[in-house]
Amino acid sequence: MNATPWVSPVKQRLREGRPVFGATITVNSIDIAAHAASMGFDFLWIEMEHSPITLETLRNMVLATRGLPALPFARVPVNEVWMAKRVLDAGVSGVIFPFTSTPELARQAVSACRYPPHGRRGSGPTLARFRWPDAERYHDSADENVTVIVIVEEAAAVERIDEIAATPGVDVIFIGTSDLSFSLGLRGEQGHPLWQEAIAKVVDAGKRHGKFLGRPAWTPEQVSQYIEQGFSLFQAPTEIGFMTAAAKAYLGRHAG
Repeated sequence: MNATPWVSPVKQRLREGRPVFGATITVNSIDIAAHAASMGFDFLWIEMEHSPITLETLRNMVLATRGLPALPFARVPVNEVWMAKRVLDAGVSGVIFPFTSTPELARQAVSACRYPPHGRRGSGPTLARFRWPDAERYHDSADENVTVIVIVEEAAAVERIDEIAATPGVDVIFIGTSDLSFSLGLRGEQGHPLWQEAIAKVVDAGKRHGKFLGRPAWTPEQVSQYIEQGFSLFQAPTEIGFMTAAAKAYLGRHAG
């Protein structure tokens, strides 16, 4: 047994007031996942809501990144106990729950990531232990170290953000900025006063209740701006986004 219990480096960095970054993985490639996990990111945002990545692919990515610096997190397609159970038992270190628009769903997200008596996670971690650094005390270690991220991306969630932010066990409140804009009737426009007001309300609630705040950030300039606003967890571009940006920079004026 480990003499010193393992602590999630993502949680540790957040507690120390340092930002964390997750590369977004959307394609079915364990090579890309393994390379991204070695590039300096703190975690992989494995995208199962807006991509064709399956549970089997997720498991292969978890195995491919075993021992590499970045931890595997999964954004599940729906906030359900059974869905969280499947990705946790595949060995992920964090679960990202979309459309968490009520305090009941926030509590459900936490419960899905904790074993009884603290939650409703079922005990079947044979595969998860193989990826976990503190495998011999997996149940307690997972309860302590799985990162629970809830996404606020609807106007209804903003209306109840104080209750959502007060939920014990939620580590990060992440703002789905694009979906929030659509929910506000803005068709994706970001920067509108209504959208800015909603963002500010979420930030205020998160700070008052001691939650870490997250949002997408596509450029270093955005990261610096958002850190000043109190955000500390960032969804970085997808592998396709990075490839596109690098291709444009490489080709430059010679393209075409």
